[in-house]
Amino acid sequence: MKILMTTDTLGGVWTYCMELCAALKPHGVDIILATMGRKLSPIQHRQLQRLANVQLRESEFRLCWMEDPWDDIEEAGEWLLALEREVEPDLVHLNDLGHGNLPWQSPVLLVGHSCVFSWWDAVKGETAPLEHWHRYQNLVRASVLNADLIVAPSEAMLTALLQHYGPVRASHVIANGRSFPALTPIADLARKREPFILSAGRVWDDAKNIEALTAIASEIPWPVYIAGEQQDPHGGVKAVGGAKMLGFLDEQELAHWLQSAAIYVAPAFYEPFGLSILEAARAGCALVLGNIASLREIWGDAAVYVDPHQPEQLRQRLMTLIEDGDQRRTLAAHAQRRSQRYTSTSMAAQYLHVYQELCSKGAPPLHSIPLLPVATGRQIPL
Repeated sequence: MKILMTTDTLGGVWTYCMELCAALKPHGVDIILATMGRKLSPIQHRQLQRLANVQLRESEFRLCWMEDPWDDIEEAGEWLLALEREVEPDLVHLNDLGHGNLPWQSPVLLVGHSCVFSWWDAVKGETAPLEHWHRYQNLVRASVLNADLIVAPSEAMLTALLQHYGPVRASHVIANGRSFPALTPIADLARKREPFILSAGRVWDDAKNIEALTAIASEIPWPVYIAGEQQDPHGGVKAVGGAKMLGFLDEQELAHWLQSAAIYVAPAFYEPFGLSILEAARAGCALVLGNIASLREIWGDAAVYVDPHQPEQLRQRLMTLIEDGDQRRTLAAHAQRRSQRYTSTSMAAQYLHVYQELCSKGAPPLHSIPLLPVATGRQIPL
């Protein structure tokens, strides 16, 4: 099978694509990977070199959530259609929300990893201003309506997509998976932990709510470390005080920190899945997470939850875990066991199944599939 897949190079979507491409290799799936957003870093090029089943097609076209992207969206569409004509894929797998409405000749699967309107609801507590975002909303509505299948990494994210941009032809939830870092043996969880707190992610993204952690860092006895980029895609740098900033870490460096930290904190306002949390759970950290629907769905009772608007509640929960080693170790073991639901092998198997279903059926006409009501997360089986 040959797949034309899009990705951006700015964050978790790239990590997801690397994991999925690697896990699809044993199944004989070849991927032409079309990148957008910005040039690949040397680290990203090295990651690709390890994937013999992936051919790179690189661009710097702006994505639909960026400032004034419209000329780039149009040019990227022409570029993607030319790629489709060149490589003749069995299926197009889009990981951006801006190109589902092109006149594709192949079946189209579109994954909604996040979106502006659900981000705005969660982070700002209000509807995104339509005077600025109406063109984006119309583009995404057309994109998701015309894709043959919409996939989301959680029920919460699928529900948000349907609420803001539905209806759709068909939908499915496929949880993200990760094989990094190596699972820490349960017997070693206690021995390898050091008394510090770790968080990781795009520091510049308000959705991560890093400020809730830095606001109370000086009030707890353990040091707080934060890994991740502070510079946003537009060149701005987010200043963060109260914690020790580690900057961007490669996988080897990040694995060391994850396998040493006793507690991992992600007090997010918005997190459609959260690959960094999965990495922390695999490494054996106790999890303290924002009390939002997506994280409750994914982690159940394997984490401690806090109101992301209440830093004092976060401080209290952290102090409890700092003082109670038994609870901390029990929570870490529970999180690691639950993390094994979300493997790259399982993710790839589910994607392979829907790829085969879409390819066997071709691109069905809109009237042949019942439309999904806008305000529900119910899935339509393939």
